[in-house]
Parts: sequence; structure tokens; C-alpha cells
Amino acid sequence: MRLLNVDTIDEARGKLLENAAGKIPGVEYIDFSKGRNRVLAEDITAAENVPGFNKSTVDGYAVRAKDTQGVSESIPVFLDVVGEVSMGEAAAKIIFPGQACYVPTGGMLPEGADSVVMIEHTEKFDENSIAVYDSVSVGRNVISAGEDIGMGTVFLRKGTLMRPQDTGVLASAGVSQIPVFKPWKVTVISTGDELAGADGAIKPGQTRDINTHSLSAAAEKNGFVVAEKLVLKDDRDAIKNAISKTMDVSDVVIVSGGSSQGDKDYTADIMDELSDVGVFTHGIAVKPGKPTILAYDGKSGTILAGLPGHPVAALLIFELFIAWLYRQLTCQKEPKKTIARITENVPSAGGKATCMPLELKEGSDGVYDAIPVLGKSGLMTVLTRADGYTLTDTNSEGLKQGEFVEVTLF
Repeated sequence: MRLLNVDTIDEARGKLLENAAGKIPGVEYIDFSKGRNRVLAEDITAAENVPGFNKSTVDGYAVRAKDTQGVSESIPVFLDVVGEVSMGEAAAKIIFPGQACYVPTGGMLPEGADSVVMIEHTEKFDENSIAVYDSVSVGRNVISAGEDIGMGTVFLRKGTLMRPQDTGVLASAGVSQIPVFKPWKVTVISTGDELAGADGAIKPGQTRDINTHSLSAAAEKNGFVVAEKLVLKDDRDAIKNAISKTMDVSDVVIVSGGSSQGDKDYTADIMDELSDVGVFTHGIAVKPGKPTILAYDGKSGTILAGLPGHPVAALLIFELFIAWLYRQLTCQKEPKKTIARITENVPSAGGKATCMPLELKEGSDGVYDAIPVLGKSGLMTVLTRADGYTLTDTNSEGLKQGEFVEVTLF
């Protein structure tokens, strides 16, 4: 295997993007209701106005605003009631000067009406007329046709990771089929003689497997499909056979553990043997996560990633590289960020970038305080307590109390 120098985060990302540039997912059309956590492959343009008609936002009377000018509780205006609008039906009446028509919340405004007086601001004068005690302006208590989405406008962008509210807006616009990127299929393999299952008793010296579960959940959160989850002993042949087999059915094969330089750390050699491009990164100047391996096989089109066995490091490296690459290739926005104030000094990692988990709490002055969640990378509760993380520069001298930092939210 070629021996490579430790890369910075940017250098490793650059190599990953260069080697896996052909991994842009294909496109498929699916029912819009199945779009949760899928990524739009094209802009979505409205074929109709939303709403499709002028509608009332209150129960009241559709009127011409001009008829209510100068009106008050002491000086009402009297209008003829010419009918009412039923929900779900077109308004049949035309409103002329001096007239009003009852309309429920969500009902269609009749032609000629340009505003709605709330029913609380009216009084029935007789069977065919009302007294109006409020002056309304044009558009008052009305949502205009196309006010939410105008016909011909783009209302969802390519690269959108679909959320429940996006599903709702698609329904409102009558879009039943949506173009999405085909999700990457990922295999997650955890290695280690010490690993035991999530249930049942464990023997002294054993550790419950975490990474197949946490990394699979992270993959699904980012829109991937988990093809396989495997837990293997530190057996070179078994690990090589598993990686080789799953490369045929996976876009990404992730191996956690065995990425360092110990006697049973086989991952780098195996990945180099199985890929035509080979290992292009082995070691990244970041804490936690230095013993990270990145490789690519052009023949099968498979990204190979060797992640540290420590759960915190594995999840952070997955986010910094695998999830990052997928976002790049599918035109997604980067995760949301905020600015927060560090509450205590944090020393630098000495020549490495530091990925520091942070808990956010609103300070007395309304500014977010960023509380470093300190702990070793094998302690999973470090991330359960964190709301996000900040990345310090390789040459940083650390974080100083009171300093403002950019926090990437989980």
C-alpha cells in the first residue's frame, strides 16, 4: 500500500470529490408523499396558482372596501346582503356597490369584492341587510389568488432535502410526482473481537456494537439506503471477503475499526487491494478522527471509507466526509449554522483541526452560549448532549472564553 502523508480536512475533501466525481446519483420519479428525506433532482415549478382563488381568512362578509370608508362603531354603514358562499363551491354572486355577501373562513370571494369584514364587526339589521362597524382596506382578511405560490414560479429548489412541510406544499400545488436523486446504498461494517450485540449479557472485556447502528441511522438521516449491516471479528480474510462482496451492491462501504496502525488494523491494506484507484487518504489532521481511510474503486463505482472505531469520531468523520460529499453531488445546502459564544477555554490539538461538540444555551443577554462537551471519543453521550459542533483551524491556538464561533447544528 502507498504510504500517504496526513491530509488536512480540505485536502482530503478535495481528493474525495476528485476521485468520486462520477458518483452523482441517477434520477427517479416517485410519489410526492414518499419524498421524506429524499433530495429533489430538479426545481419544482407551479403549474397553478396557490390558492387558486381569492379566499377569506375569517368568517364575515365580503365587501367592497370603498363602501366602508369612514365607518366606525358610532357611524356604521348599511349594506344589502345578497347571499352567502358555501365552502368548496365557486362564488356565484357579483358584489356591486352597497352590497355584501357572507363568506366563511377559506371560502371564495365573490367577483367585485376586495375585502372581508369580520362577522364580529357587523350586526344583522334585518333579513336582507347588515350594519358594518369597521372600515377595511383593500385585501383585508383576504389571501389573494397566487399569494402563496404564483403559477410559473419555482417553489422548491433542486437539492432540497424533503421535509414534512415540503410534502405539504407539493400537495397544495397539485404536484403528485417528483424527481429525486436515487439514494446511495451504503454498507456499514463494524470490526473488532470485543464487539457484542445490543441485547443480552456481555462478557468482561466485551463492548456492545454501537457503530453499525449509529452510522446506519446517520446514513438514513442523510437520505441513504442501508444495504447491509455487518459485525465482524478482527479476521483479515473475513473482512476482505465482506468488503469485496458488498462493493457489488453498495455505493459506499464503511468499515469502522481497524483503521490505525495496530497488528490487527487491516482495513487500509484491504481497501487498497480491492480498489483500482486505491487508498488516497490515510490519516487526516483532525481530532477526533485522525486514522481515517478514504479509497475509491472506479470499476464498481464504490467509495470505501475506513472510520475510527470510537463512536464519536466515527459519526463526526461520516458527517465531515461521506455526508458532505453526497450533499456536494446532489446540490444540497450545507447544514444550518449559528454563532455562539464559547464559555470556557479549549486548548488546540497541536497541528490538527479540532471538531468540538457544543451544547447551546441562551445566555442572559439573549446570545447563545456554546458549552464545550468534553469527553473522550469513545464516550457516546458526548454527542447526545451536543447540539452541534465547531471546527477549529489546523493552526489555531485553541478557543478562548468569550470568543464567538460558528456552530454547525446537528
